[in-house]
Amino acid sequence: MQRSTYVIGDLQGCHAQTVALLERIAATEGGAAAPRILFAGDLINRGPDSLATLRHVRALAEASGGRVDSVLGNHDLHLLAVAHGIRPPHPSDTLDAILAAPDRDELIDWLRRRPLAIEADGHLLVHAGVLPQWSKAQALALAGEVEARLRGADLAGFLGGMYGNAPAAWDEALQDAARLRVVVNAMTRLRFCDAAGVMDFKMKESGTAPEGSGLMPWFEVPGRRTENDTVAFGHWSALGLLLRPNLIGLDSGCVWGGQLTAVRLHDRALLQVPCPSYQQPGGKN
Repeated sequence: MQRSTYVIGDLQGCHAQTVALLERIAATEGGAAAPRILFAGDLINRGPDSLATLRHVRALAEASGGRVDSVLGNHDLHLLAVAHGIRPPHPSDTLDAILAAPDRDELIDWLRRRPLAIEADGHLLVHAGVLPQWSKAQALALAGEVEARLRGADLAGFLGGMYGNAPAAWDEALQDAARLRVVVNAMTRLRFCDAAGVMDFKMKESGTAPEGSGLMPWFEVPGRRTENDTVAFGHWSALGLLLRPNLIGLDSGCVWGGQLTAVRLHDRALLQVPCPSYQQPGGKN
């Protein structure tokens, strides 16, 4: 029996909606083989119950034998940085319950071992984007470089060098922290770049670039090397649900009063649950 694969957009601590969407998936699949479920990152933060959401996804993943997983998003990495004393909490964070939880260390350790990119049924899943110079194979290999450091002995050292907007573009000659920073920024923060793949991180609350800026959504860069591969991503609530032949944008703004979205990969079946507004528009990242 063929196993379906679902990709799910940013949860951001919206536990009730996560449970409701997973129940809808189970009801949709009925007696079929338990589906593969992949989350697009940002499991936590900004929503009302980050701790329950993280515990729920971790429990599902550990019981599934690899059938359930999530890529890392910028909020997930932020939690790692805060937990290791690299960054201070942000006033809008909803991470205190995780940081004070008796199983905090187990949750943080599970999170650090999540992938930065996943290939599933011919699709590439990342949290934010893929630079135009990268093929799917190269993107997965570069994600692997970051994953090795996240899972290594010097996690704090890696997290300490992870932040910053430079370098803003890919160069094969990049090494060490600068190389990994570009990969992390592209896969967890990217929305807009120019035709040469130079990333812009100033624009957060729009789905379109200002006329004359030279910027465009990363997936509209002419000749990007993944244009013949289907890329699924979250991170961009201002863009909303986006379904194109080779593109699946999953962040439909659950924490902002939108919907939580799941897409079944083989036929693009769409499942959504409505969400109350836990955050007011502004400062989306």
